[in-house]
Amino acid sequence: MNDIERINSLRTELDYHNHCYYVKDLPKISDFEFDSLLNELIDLEQRYPEHFDVNSPTQRVGSSLVDGFDTIEHKYPMLSLGNTYSEEDLIDFDNRIKKLISTDFEYVCELKYDGVSISLNYENGKLVSAITRGDGKKGDNVISNVRTIKSIPLNLKGENPSNFEIRGEIFIPLKEFNELNIQREKENLESFSNPRNTASGSLKMLDSSDVAKRPLDCYLYHVIGEKLPSNLHYDNLQHAKNWGFKISSNTEICKNISEVIDFVKLWNSKRDNLPFEIDGLVIKVNNIDLQEKLGFTAKSPRWAISYKFKALQAKTQLKGITYQVGRTGAITPVADLEPVQLAGTLVKRASLHNEDQINKLGIQINDYVFVEKGGEIIPKIVSVSLKDRDLFNIPIDYIKNCPECGSKLIRLEEDAKHYCVNTSNCLPQIKGKFEHFISKKAMNIEELGPKTIDLLFDNNLIENIHDLYSLKYEDLLPFKKDGRKWASNVIVGIEKSKTIPFEKVLFGLGIRYVGETVSLKLSKNLNNIDNIISSSYEELINIDEIGERIAKSVIDFFNKQDNLIQIDELKNYGLQFNYKNNVTSDLLKDENIVISGKFEGYSREELKKLVEKHNGKNLSSISKKTTFVLAGENIGPSKLKKANLLKIEIININQFLEKISK
Repeated sequence: MNDIERINSLRTELDYHNHCYYVKDLPKISDFEFDSLLNELIDLEQRYPEHFDVNSPTQRVGSSLVDGFDTIEHKYPMLSLGNTYSEEDLIDFDNRIKKLISTDFEYVCELKYDGVSISLNYENGKLVSAITRGDGKKGDNVISNVRTIKSIPLNLKGENPSNFEIRGEIFIPLKEFNELNIQREKENLESFSNPRNTASGSLKMLDSSDVAKRPLDCYLYHVIGEKLPSNLHYDNLQHAKNWGFKISSNTEICKNISEVIDFVKLWNSKRDNLPFEIDGLVIKVNNIDLQEKLGFTAKSPRWAISYKFKALQAKTQLKGITYQVGRTGAITPVADLEPVQLAGTLVKRASLHNEDQINKLGIQINDYVFVEKGGEIIPKIVSVSLKDRDLFNIPIDYIKNCPECGSKLIRLEEDAKHYCVNTSNCLPQIKGKFEHFISKKAMNIEELGPKTIDLLFDNNLIENIHDLYSLKYEDLLPFKKDGRKWASNVIVGIEKSKTIPFEKVLFGLGIRYVGETVSLKLSKNLNNIDNIISSSYEELINIDEIGERIAKSVIDFFNKQDNLIQIDELKNYGLQFNYKNNVTSDLLKDENIVISGKFEGYSREELKKLVEKHNGKNLSSISKKTTFVLAGENIGPSKLKKANLLKIEIININQFLEKISK
């Protein structure tokens, strides 16, 4: 066997032993023997760099620092699931499905891992991308970090689809999490708060060699693609297990909703015995054809739902209340608690939301209170233990003035919160506006962050938003020992943000009640910032989904001279203040189009953009509303069958191109 053959042999052998150890939990060789084989491969790969393979077992130790992660559009949106909390909710879910489909069906029940969702994409048996959920439409490609997770196969075994996606949850097992914290304490480092946040933070690290030191694991639970081996979700998972994926043995088929409820009761009693955290269960219709028939709402699939376990509670004492000021001036009271363990987290604080919530709870300082995690994530106070109240309790007198600048607070009739109206000189509001402006959903200047904003602000380099665009490379150099690359990245990121489309710039301005959707509505309907500024109340409320509260807020914002000066300055720096409509014709207006299959010379994303360009609407599944199906090679058989059943027109790529060239 020559050296090149030995490289290939070692890669195959090490992949096999990785699978045995991390997926099957059945090691075949000792750690010493594994390390010896790995070191031999490392040595050979260094001698023959021309045979480098990004999916080699040697790459699991991590590589050098990266500048950031590419944002990639999901081929299939990563929607969240609707939640249920009771048997009645599950029965309602079952009844809704039965109203939509008349055939018999079965469910697949799965554990809902409390981790970080990931979408893995494989081509010809090799991992090519690993995309986080992001906003459901786009996510970050964290493949350099995912390659370090030994339970995720880099190269698949046996026969598998040439191109498919598999989704799962990355997490840290409880034993390994506790060991990680013990090690950090020995090194005088702060302990991590909980496994989920630690897993999430690990995936965002820019140095994958550091990620490799974290005990990340991954269960996979959903295979997506057009040429899958089975039309049943459960069977595809079993095939995926044979390809090398870690698939839970706790996944079960349930014939009806009664069996689903039995599954829920079983795991409600067993969940504390698992070596990892779960926050519920997931129930899915097994048949993929039926999944397509049921389709989706705007936010979630109709064929799946999650059952959330009742939140765990803990009793502790309220020591005091602090008041936080948000970027809009909204005041949020926060309870300072005697630290208490709750669902694996040390809880020290909990939101009290507003004065009405405090009055509703009847809470007083020094009360003993019951705390739970809303949705198992955000701590909240749910009740007061009145029997523990004594003479040392102090009634809460809600503040009248801003805790930061001292300005008198106001409360509008239609709003539950109090507000500080000193928008120009209240420091948390000013910094909050910067943080909102640079955020991913607005200007996406990821090279900046809250700490950098604090740094720039404290050194008098920025005072207003437009000051970001006057920063120079030399201004940033003093803040880091070797800050040349960092300073360059910040300046490049700021410059790049000048190309961000108008609707995101409008969102970044931070107008109260104007979120992403409203920003897009205003941009599309009024075309540019000058038209929005000059719009009357009547013109604004005549725009679809713009109500009285939003219209009044927009007018109030642009009636302030400081805001108008800000916009003029941003215009001078070259930011986008005109809406660019991608629609070039109405050739596909009112047409609902489903694209399926592979197309020579076009990706499906390119074709979807062509549909939008000509004012058509892309649909993911076929229904009576579908106008036509654009079919390529290997069109999904279930889509083809349904299109024929509903007598929907099926056209090829040439016919489609002819449609949009008239």
